[in-house]
Amino acid sequence: MDIEQHVSETSVPPQPIDTDPQFVTPDNPPWNTLIAFALWFLSVILIFFMPVVFLFPYIITSGALAGSGDQLAKFASTDPTAVALQMLAVIPAHIFTLIFAWIVVTRRRQFSFWKTLGMESGGIRGWHHILIFLAFAAVAMFVSSFFPETENELTRILKSSRAAVLIIAVIATFSAPLVEEVVYRGVLYSALQRSAGVPAAVAIVTLMFASVHVLQYYESPSVLLLITVLSLILTLMRAYSKNLLPCIIFHTIVNGVQSLALLLEPYANRASDTSISTMFPFN
Repeated sequence: MDIEQHVSETSVPPQPIDTDPQFVTPDNPPWNTLIAFALWFLSVILIFFMPVVFLFPYIITSGALAGSGDQLAKFASTDPTAVALQMLAVIPAHIFTLIFAWIVVTRRRQFSFWKTLGMESGGIRGWHHILIFLAFAAVAMFVSSFFPETENELTRILKSSRAAVLIIAVIATFSAPLVEEVVYRGVLYSALQRSAGVPAAVAIVTLMFASVHVLQYYESPSVLLLITVLSLILTLMRAYSKNLLPCIIFHTIVNGVQSLALLLEPYANRASDTSISTMFPFN
């Protein structure tokens, strides 16, 4: 059964929420679309708000607050400690996002978090992940050959210090895939596919995931294109498997490979602004 057939078969009219545990599934979640969008909005706010909380004490003690607005912005984006603090702030942002997601998904312990989101393979095996990753890597190489990489926010962060590289590698591998998949392909997709149908849910979630990376990568159109492709792959995985687990696994593979490349770059005498580093779907 191909993806198109599988997706079309799941394009059913909107169904009412059934909170009976025996009827709750990844495609029939105990939350509605409004709650799903509220969680997404909260996750975005936390990503922007927590770095400010972490950075403010350092700005005060360093005396940077006495400068102009432009000087303060430059300090926040170039000072190695300031950059590292903002990256560390992503960790509590992710933790709070997961806490709120747990409340939404479990309805405060009424339902199993992992069972409701779908922690089965859904027919996607290990060799599928490998083949899809190789195909994605081939697309990335093709795009990079026609659209040369340009500097963006991430490459500047990576150049600020080795500590920033280590922090990003850890977050991108161990927390970003889980948190992003829970929010986008877990909570958002589950509610949207029931209320709007699978094709609409795939399109909306794919574009929403890509859109939150625009501020980070607007200077690199090729990277935004690759993130959109990755988002489509992940969302189709969710639609096909009816489970979140394959999405988490594949997202972790993509980020993990790139994190490893970042960590090995100094030993390979490679520049820190190569295409593999700027492909990070990190937010």
